[in-house]
Amino acid sequence: MASVEILTPRAGSGSSGGPGRSSRSLKREVGLIGLTWASVGSIIGSGWLYGAQKAVVVAGPAAIVSWIIGAVAITLLALVHAELGGMFPVAGGTARYPHYVFGGFAGMSFGWFSWLQAATVAPIEVEAMIGYAGYFSWAKSWQNPDGTLTHTGFLVALALLAVFVLVNFLGVKALARVNTSATWWKIFIPLLAIFVISAGHFEVSNFTSHGFAPFGAKGMLAAISTSGIIFALLGFEQAIQLAGESRNPERDIPRAVLGSVAIGAGIYLLLQLSYIGALPGSTFVHGWANLAYKGIDGPWAGLASIVSLGWLALILRADAIVSPGGTGLIYTASTSRISYGMARNGLVPQLFARSNKRGVPWFGLLVSLGIGVLCFLPFPSWQRLVGFITSASVLMYAGAPLAFGALRKRLPEAERPYRLPLGGVIAPLSFAVAGLIIYWSGWDTLRWLAGFTAVGYALLGSYAWYAHATRKPYAPRMQFKSALWLPVYLLGLGLISWQGGFGQGAEGHIGLWWDMTLVAAFSLAIYYWAVNTALHAEEIQANVAMVEVVDEGGH
Repeated sequence: MASVEILTPRAGSGSSGGPGRSSRSLKREVGLIGLTWASVGSIIGSGWLYGAQKAVVVAGPAAIVSWIIGAVAITLLALVHAELGGMFPVAGGTARYPHYVFGGFAGMSFGWFSWLQAATVAPIEVEAMIGYAGYFSWAKSWQNPDGTLTHTGFLVALALLAVFVLVNFLGVKALARVNTSATWWKIFIPLLAIFVISAGHFEVSNFTSHGFAPFGAKGMLAAISTSGIIFALLGFEQAIQLAGESRNPERDIPRAVLGSVAIGAGIYLLLQLSYIGALPGSTFVHGWANLAYKGIDGPWAGLASIVSLGWLALILRADAIVSPGGTGLIYTASTSRISYGMARNGLVPQLFARSNKRGVPWFGLLVSLGIGVLCFLPFPSWQRLVGFITSASVLMYAGAPLAFGALRKRLPEAERPYRLPLGGVIAPLSFAVAGLIIYWSGWDTLRWLAGFTAVGYALLGSYAWYAHATRKPYAPRMQFKSALWLPVYLLGLGLISWQGGFGQGAEGHIGLWWDMTLVAAFSLAIYYWAVNTALHAEEIQANVAMVEVVDEGGH
């Protein structure tokens, strides 16, 4: 099988606008800095504004360990994505790798997870912006006491989402310029807060006075998924989603992915250390779970105020608009590129693959606006949104280690601009870690995710049936046999979560550590099952080549 040559998809190739219309393609206008800053700008968003406070409430000072575990987990996943991103520099890559290797059913599933994740990040960032703005009298009417949006707040949220979409309509070059400027600010402000606050207010005793790990290992592990740690570290894949618009993707994608993780993880770990050390003892006198101080709804700005750094508090309030806003801007772009990629794979209508004269998949942008608005309804608070998106995100990321392992097995000699050392060890390990993160998010979150997964199967499955029934030239081949492991994986994780001890409604029949051992073992079994039943090299080549099939008119 190794002799089969992989047909690398022309990532910039767009779909035609329909019968008789000329093809428009994505424009390759983004360099290494633009790609790196797209990922860094996504990593440093509302997570830095809330992550340290949410994590310490759940885990105590042991939140530091939670951040380290989260950083290691994300690094493992990023390493796998770096090799795949170099091999397949296509728009919406995370939605397409499983399709190439396991066929249409797997592609439909992971495409939905990818799109669901991207579409819900921008609303999360808007929620963070509104939450911080509540400090000012003119914005107090935007949120109810329980964190839900008022009618006025809903209109403001809609307007902010609309701004994200409008900027994206200007094209990827303009988007990269706006995001690069915003990202320099987003890096500088957290570092300024760390240095200024820690220089005058840092108590080492804060780390042990109420116990380093007052909530034990369970609290430390739960914090990874539920308090925003994994959510904060997400975003490295933005360079991959924009790969179809990269000037030199084979060289730049791996560098951008790995570099962004290093920058983001370093900043977040320093933020957690600084936050714990700077808190006055009176703020957690009743324990970390009851952490309280004036202005805690905007954790860092409130902390700056109580340590007499009012000027810094004002800067942080301004940053609460820039940081989440920049992240929301990039994820809005990512949402449209993922739906573009799914259209190129024949999983959604070709309307999603149409681009305007600036090379922007315009219909995907409009749909992202509509779906983003709906996200304010069932998930009103930032932390509930985070819990849901973390699970959807890790399900999305879990497809890459499987595709990586299968490609190493089926096509060991294929060209790889970046070849991951010890890939045979890192890939199954990263898949097991993904399973653990999903499990730690809790049964209550997974129930919601299961419902949205069912909705995705209904929508995409119906379209696949329609495409086949009407004999569309781009109708996807489902290739169920190579993806039989997928429903077993999803149902198995759900069953373990239900019987485990994380999240509301969990039965607690499987004890701590035994549950994680079971998740890891189950994940490894799925990994090797998937890798060994993946499509053969010729079939993988055929799926990769499918992206060159032009849409409706068959031209």
